[in-house]
Amino acid sequence: MIRSFRLAGWLAVAAVMAGCSSAPVHYYTLLPPESPAPAGQTVAPFLIEVLPVGVPAQLDQQSMVVRQGDSGVAVLDTERWSGPLSDEMRTALSSGLSQRLGVPDIAGLARPGGQPLLRIKVQVRRLDAWPGREAQMEAGWSMGEADDQAGSRLVCQGRFRVTAPGSYAELVQAQQRLVADLADRIAQDARLWMASRTGCGPASPAVN
Repeated sequence: MIRSFRLAGWLAVAAVMAGCSSAPVHYYTLLPPESPAPAGQTVAPFLIEVLPVGVPAQLDQQSMVVRQGDSGVAVLDTERWSGPLSDEMRTALSSGLSQRLGVPDIAGLARPGGQPLLRIKVQVRRLDAWPGREAQMEAGWSMGEADDQAGSRLVCQGRFRVTAPGSYAELVQAQQRLVADLADRIAQDARLWMASRTGCGPASPAVN
């Protein structure tokens, strides 16, 4: 009888362990595969420094947070970012801006002499994702030339929306497109600001 109880106990433990191991954790990144620069793109005559990106505190974690209906949210323990969301966002924006402007992001590096430096700050206000439906982002960004004695700054904001059908992997691809749309806007504003102290481009793009 004692042996039977012991066997039953071990079987119960094994069943629990099997249940725990049946839900693998998936990791994702906002950094898309590298693609070649567009043909005919001109290299910007300045360097950039992308400062740390701010995101809402409730989203700045490794677990993905998605919307459920109009007011519910779900924290997905088995669907995770490769790092905190703020780091993922900064890495993806840094790469996207460097590609679009043709210049490196020198954040954390010694500044080379002889070239203007544009500092860029981004604050993500909202990042909402409905699996199988769509993803939305609202963000603000500011920029200013490091050596501008007058301290002039350009301050902009935008709202972006893309469809997100299918799996969580496809949802992440949709969020990558959101970051790409944001990088397009910021790169456009960066060129305008450094050339003529104008900026804040057209309205947010339509759903894609």
